[in-house]
Amino acid sequence: MGNVLSKRFRFNRLELAGSLGDLGTLLPLAVGMIIINGLNPAGLFLAVGLFYIFSGVYFGITVSVQPMKVIGAYAVATAVTASQITAASFLIALVLLVIGATGAITLLGKYTPKSVVRGVQVSTGALLMSQGVKFMLGTSKFQALQGMAEPYLSLQNLGPLPLGLIIGVLGGIITFWLLDNRRFPAGLIIIILGICIGVVLGNHQGFDRLSWGLYWPAWMPFGMPSAADVSFALLVLVLPQIPMTLGNAVIANADLSNEYFGTDSKKVTPQALCISMGLINIFCALVGGMPLCHGAGGLAAHYRFGARTAGSNMMIGTLFLVLALFLGSHSLALMNLIPMSVLGVLLLFAGSQLALTMQDMRTRKDLFVVLVMLGITLASNLAAGFVAGMLIAYTLKSDRLNV
Repeated sequence: MGNVLSKRFRFNRLELAGSLGDLGTLLPLAVGMIIINGLNPAGLFLAVGLFYIFSGVYFGITVSVQPMKVIGAYAVATAVTASQITAASFLIALVLLVIGATGAITLLGKYTPKSVVRGVQVSTGALLMSQGVKFMLGTSKFQALQGMAEPYLSLQNLGPLPLGLIIGVLGGIITFWLLDNRRFPAGLIIIILGICIGVVLGNHQGFDRLSWGLYWPAWMPFGMPSAADVSFALLVLVLPQIPMTLGNAVIANADLSNEYFGTDSKKVTPQALCISMGLINIFCALVGGMPLCHGAGGLAAHYRFGARTAGSNMMIGTLFLVLALFLGSHSLALMNLIPMSVLGVLLLFAGSQLALTMQDMRTRKDLFVVLVMLGITLASNLAAGFVAGMLIAYTLKSDRLNV
């Protein structure tokens, strides 16, 4: 029994470093949806923490937790209401539970060509790398909305050079240097350095209001969504999100988990992933959080920075639970210590890890599918890339067609 537990749950600095590897995806959208859309910080971080812990316990390996990016990015960019996001959480939960419980997702996974799975992974990796570079340059949508490259640092430039770019380049060099170092894990070191920079150069916004206590999230803080909220959420937020979730967070994630963990990932099936995400999104709606998923990019990030067991889920999940229950809305002050450029470094390396999964594509037809999906995704979105990839892959099965 002890050997089984030690295999499933390890608690060391590598697992800790790996647990922090996906903060570059999670924090910017979480902070943006709290500030711009008015979501409840206590409920949001509580849902994230519980999702990390329960999914780690059930699946028994490292499992990612990420915001649903189509919903999150659109919500932040257009300032949709918290009630509309709540409606989106309920609706996406219903879709995932139906698809999972009926076994429809198993059929979709079975008939999704390997080239399409790789196309989703490469496209997601490219999006993460692009977003990471934008964080370092100060050109992301979140930074533009805040009006500064580093909204929570008191210093924006060092001479003629943007401070974020300097931090990003130095952070990238340090990460390269320590990427395979087991004694000083890159993910842990880069986050510690980022926090130190925030302590020294940060504007410490919200620190004067820091107050430890016991903060229970409100139940249905925004009330029941109206019929107008539900119809808006379905058409604008949920329908564009579904193909991306099925392609990236279900099919591509299950494939990547099997590649990383082999037989240890036997519970990570498309059906189980759908049901897991469906259940947590009901909880997110009830506590005023953001829609969550198991993204393949998040798994690549955790794995690249050292996570190998569900112990990483326990550590990062506990951190978010502590923030939610003992700091509530004040937890944002601590989160904002980490510069955006440091989060960009994490995204850049996580994205490259995910994109490298295309190495097993050997035929011209398979590579063509992957590259066309990448191009369509960069020009529009991952949902469009997934649908196009499926059509192209099946069309190219004909021996009469060559590329």
